[in-house]
Amino acid sequence: MISDNDIVKLILGFKIKHLRLQHKVSYQELSKQTGLSVSYLNDIEKGKKYPKPDKISALAQAFQLDYDELVSTRADKKLRPVIELLNSGFFKFFPLDEFGISPDKLIDVFSNSPDRISAFISTILKMVRSYQIEKEHFYRIALRSYQDMHDNYFPELEEAVQSFKKEMKLKNKVPYGYEVLADILRLQYDITVDRVSLAKNKKLRKFRSYYQSEKKVLYINEGLSEAQETFILSKELGFQYLKSEERSFETQLNKEASFEKLLSNFKASYFAAALLMDADELVKDIELVARSTVWKPSLIGKLLQKYQVTPETLLQRFTNLLPHHFNIRDLFFIRLQSTNDLIKYDITKELHLSQLHNPYHTELDEHLCHRWVSISAIKNIRSKKADFLIDAQVSEYWQTNSSYFCISVAEPDNYKGDGASSITLGLLMTDGLKGAFNFIKDPDLRKKTVHTTCERCSITDCDNRVAPPTYTDKQQMEEELERELKTL
Repeated sequence: MISDNDIVKLILGFKIKHLRLQHKVSYQELSKQTGLSVSYLNDIEKGKKYPKPDKISALAQAFQLDYDELVSTRADKKLRPVIELLNSGFFKFFPLDEFGISPDKLIDVFSNSPDRISAFISTILKMVRSYQIEKEHFYRIALRSYQDMHDNYFPELEEAVQSFKKEMKLKNKVPYGYEVLADILRLQYDITVDRVSLAKNKKLRKFRSYYQSEKKVLYINEGLSEAQETFILSKELGFQYLKSEERSFETQLNKEASFEKLLSNFKASYFAAALLMDADELVKDIELVARSTVWKPSLIGKLLQKYQVTPETLLQRFTNLLPHHFNIRDLFFIRLQSTNDLIKYDITKELHLSQLHNPYHTELDEHLCHRWVSISAIKNIRSKKADFLIDAQVSEYWQTNSSYFCISVAEPDNYKGDGASSITLGLLMTDGLKGAFNFIKDPDLRKKTVHTTCERCSITDCDNRVAPPTYTDKQQMEEELERELKTL
């Protein structure tokens, strides 16, 4: 993270480098004019050092500027977008180091072609304002990119879980029950679990859990399944064992959460899933699933029963292990939430590895294609009154060669009391996938042609359509007008 002082240094360094290049002055020439060493000038431009007033005066004189003009955090029109970005606070919270980017590298990029960079940044800033994109959207996108960079597999977290189990003398025999995990929190970290107090406050109904660090109490709300409760306990163990300094204390992160909080929340969740589902054990189970020549929902149901975890935790754990152990990297994971009328659906969580797969979340007010198994599973669970429903299909993307094998698990939302949700793991149909999982060749596996949204779909005979193809119609109209113009 970059401090306010660092931002001031970066702005001055950027301005001085821009001025030096604009005046076509070398380091050696500027050194002679100011009496400052070449290495010191280099450090100033990289934002590593902030010169004393007498040295700033020498630099201002060399560039024929006033002292105040040089040290101001404002700039002319050409440089203003870059200065605005540096001043915006974005770099104070954005984890440059996690992506291998140093501030001085940014200054190099900004300075070498300031006109183009400024125009580009100005365009981005205007888009951000137009679409009301807030910083938490950037942080979540950055986190997903971070996961993608690492194929969503983190050896250091896997090793931390193994070390934790050794220290706590936990065997790999699963599942670890609620009492076992609550005892570790109490005995090792002096944390007690309160399952009563949070439920008494109706205003706090939306929080599944809350950790009060001063009292060392983990509050858990009512109405949760045992699998949800054990995940909350495991996640808190993750926070404690990983010694997360900047962390969230409630289940649902607020809008002001920093990237560090988002990252520590992800790491604690990863720790929890790895604790509840040992990698070696689950890899063996996935290999057994892969040997089946026929797709059956029970292939997933047995794993949910064995590990006593939520469908979301299980399928998310698949996204850790499939790339690393099975070389299956083209995949997506989405959580879909329905409205009561089962017309509109929102993607409330997503992960895309290797590329941006369909479907994906957008801010457009459009209707997701109802042919995806993610939606059909939700509709079916609403009519069957079951704890969960497992379904699968091969989704063939309209007018492309792309198709996905999708496993979806739908659940009624007992916690909120209305609607339902589904968790879907989509695997791009490649030769590697077909070779790894025998049931992919099952002739009885359901296949459906799908699209992104109804508004963008040109399938004419769709029984699942819930909105007219407005975007497609507009495109066709524009193409028709273009053809008519060419006849003149």
